[in-house]
Amino acid sequence: MSAGAEPVGTIEVALNHTARLLERNPALAVEQAAEILKVAPGHAPAMMMYGLALGATGRGEDAVNALRRAVQLNSDLPGAWRALGDHLAAIGDSEGADAAYTRHVKASTRDPGLLRPAAALCENNIPLAETLLRSHLQQNPTDVAAIRMLAEVAARLGRYVDAENLLARCLELSPSFATARTQYASLLNRQNRASEALQQIAPLLAAEPDNPHYRNLKATFLVGIGEYQQAIDLYRGILTEYPHQAKVWVTLGHVQKTAGRQEAAIQAYRRALELEPGMGEAYFSLANLKTFRFEPRDVAAMQAALEPAPAAAAVENQLHLHFALGKAYEDEARYEVSFEHYAEGNRLRRSQMSYSAEENSRFVRRSRERYTREFFAERQDVGCQSPDPIFIVGLPRAGSTLVDQILSSHSLVEGTMELHDMISLARSLESRGQHDGPGQYLDVVGTLTPERLRAIGEQYLERTRVQRKTSAPFFIDKMPNNFRHIGLIHLVLPRARIIDARRHPLGSCFSAFKQHFARGQTFSYSLEDLGRYYADYVELMAHFDDVLPGRVHRIHYEALVDDTEVEVRRLLDYCGLSFEPQCLRFYENKRAVRTASSEQVRQPIFREGLDQWRHYEPWLQPLKDALGPVLAAYPGIPADRARNDRVP
Repeated sequence: MSAGAEPVGTIEVALNHTARLLERNPALAVEQAAEILKVAPGHAPAMMMYGLALGATGRGEDAVNALRRAVQLNSDLPGAWRALGDHLAAIGDSEGADAAYTRHVKASTRDPGLLRPAAALCENNIPLAETLLRSHLQQNPTDVAAIRMLAEVAARLGRYVDAENLLARCLELSPSFATARTQYASLLNRQNRASEALQQIAPLLAAEPDNPHYRNLKATFLVGIGEYQQAIDLYRGILTEYPHQAKVWVTLGHVQKTAGRQEAAIQAYRRALELEPGMGEAYFSLANLKTFRFEPRDVAAMQAALEPAPAAAAVENQLHLHFALGKAYEDEARYEVSFEHYAEGNRLRRSQMSYSAEENSRFVRRSRERYTREFFAERQDVGCQSPDPIFIVGLPRAGSTLVDQILSSHSLVEGTMELHDMISLARSLESRGQHDGPGQYLDVVGTLTPERLRAIGEQYLERTRVQRKTSAPFFIDKMPNNFRHIGLIHLVLPRARIIDARRHPLGSCFSAFKQHFARGQTFSYSLEDLGRYYADYVELMAHFDDVLPGRVHRIHYEALVDDTEVEVRRLLDYCGLSFEPQCLRFYENKRAVRTASSEQVRQPIFREGLDQWRHYEPWLQPLKDALGPVLAAYPGIPADRARNDRVP
């Protein structure tokens, strides 16, 4: 020990003293732990204490290194695994954090009945873990550790309702079980219930305000409810502790972009590339600004990062680089090499997907069978009568963000984002019936009473209330995939407006093909899948035009570009809104936008991208073949304007 340090007889006594220091003077605890390690450099608990103290003083990256060393010295230190998991989660290393938390479970489990299922979880042997845990809980129904582990099993299997119920039971038995509450908050957010997730994270932060994992989760949840400035402040705070973590800089850039701060977003992405020069996600994030142009040095760096051929673990980075290079070469008008990169990025992404075009077509057929004129006539006006929501549906990259920006520029309309709530409510209705797979809820829609339909509409309004920041009477939900659920929307919210934003099939599909989506849109990584999906979409929308004439207002992107004021007036008329000039100056709207078009809709309408797909036409034959008759039938200026009868 150094001169002036309190004399200790053993390392254990010194560690106990350091633990007490950690609470009142973390900086001194760092010094004390360092002194112990000079005497016993291979002492795992001392190394863990050193890591904990470093984390408490805001030296997050040093803490990660110390904690990694601690678990290398002794893998049975639950506190070290948990702290390591918290730090890794804070810097965006979700896989590393998950592995650390799993090892924490194993290391902290001393009950012989839980040792085997804990080991099975570590090995990702989910069937064995589930069997062992259910057997254990039959004999020990209030074992909260086992309940939490079974919830983890359910979550990994995608059985989120089961996982949620198990975690709620766990917290009922043990309200202070922090690990279970953290898992519960994350699960709620995964189900697009960010406001509820925030309620769960609040007591955890009250107990541990400096916990990096809790702060990172809170920032994520705040983004989910549109509180971008608070999220930015949290991410900036995290970056003071982990300044060299490229992934956190990229995350900050995403939030800055959404908030309309393009220069700040570019700076964040550039900082990530300084830290990790070959980082594909950072390059794609710059490309995804759409208005950004790469410099020659960027293109050279991306090309260099593609060599050599990627190992399996590097596929995610490679596909991001290919999408970014596709955009870079497109801006240089080198369309053949641009297409090659787009195609390779899509090929790599498609290899990770399990999308079935036939399953989607089957859903459309079942929807047409379920939603007939007679079906709707028997349930006329039975849902919630609120006129508040305006749904904008269609395919991604078809102009929906532009329509959203125009409408949200009206004084009576608030723009929100692509809300997942209607999709989540549809999934909540799923039950085992005569069909399996997506769309199971169609089996039970016909059994819902008027009271239940009204309750679902009210539940949608309640769940989306957190997204409404102003007193505007109407709000927009621009989730494009909601076109699959127009039948349910009409039943539960019969006075809601529904707008179908449509674009030329080749323009819409190829624009989606160029886009790497953050999540979902699994149909978009193959020209053939895109063509079939677009054809299915047109078929389903035509069906609703037939059984609910005038219910959906269709706006064609090409017509909106060619004759903006006429189309905007028609749009406002359908929504029952008076014309306001600022709707034509939508690019002056400073609201946050969370889509790939966020920077484009902050500019006046331009024709530049209208027929961009024509540069790639030599390579689009598979898309044309999949579209079939839909391609030839697409109008230049819609001939079906007269069918857009007004909703009373």
